[in-house]
Amino acid sequence: MPRHKFATAITCIDGRVQQPVADWMKLHANCEYVDLITEPGPDKVLSEESTYVVDEIMRKVTFSVRNHASPVVALCGHHDCAANGADREEHIEQILEGVRVLLSYKLGVRVLGLWLNEWGSVELVWDSQERETASVGL
Repeated sequence: MPRHKFATAITCIDGRVQQPVADWMKLHANCEYVDLITEPGPDKVLSEESTYVVDEIMRKVTFSVRNHASPVVALCGHHDCAANGADREEHIEQILEGVRVLLSYKLGVRVLGLWLNEWGSVELVWDSQERETASVGL
């Protein structure tokens, strides 16, 4: 897989989240830099009906994809989120719904759903590339 210059991550504004997510993205998305789009509780925001905030997030995602040629966009929820007090299972559902929203914009990029657990480790909960590969084999 070729090394990309940029990838994009939609994360919470919580300072505990950004470094682990950026490090994970650099390794697993094979990129040098990560454009961070921050919003309190982004998994909850993207999973709910369309709002001005979703439009603003998508404006920034589109900018990153178009201007930095980012081939990967990740949505990350995290443990102990002040803006989203849901339990892990509900966060995962919100991440998956947020991924569906991202996919609906048809950006032509790989879309990831990530969960940052209570130990500060990133867990992959969705990868559109794996889903496409799996459906080709059916």
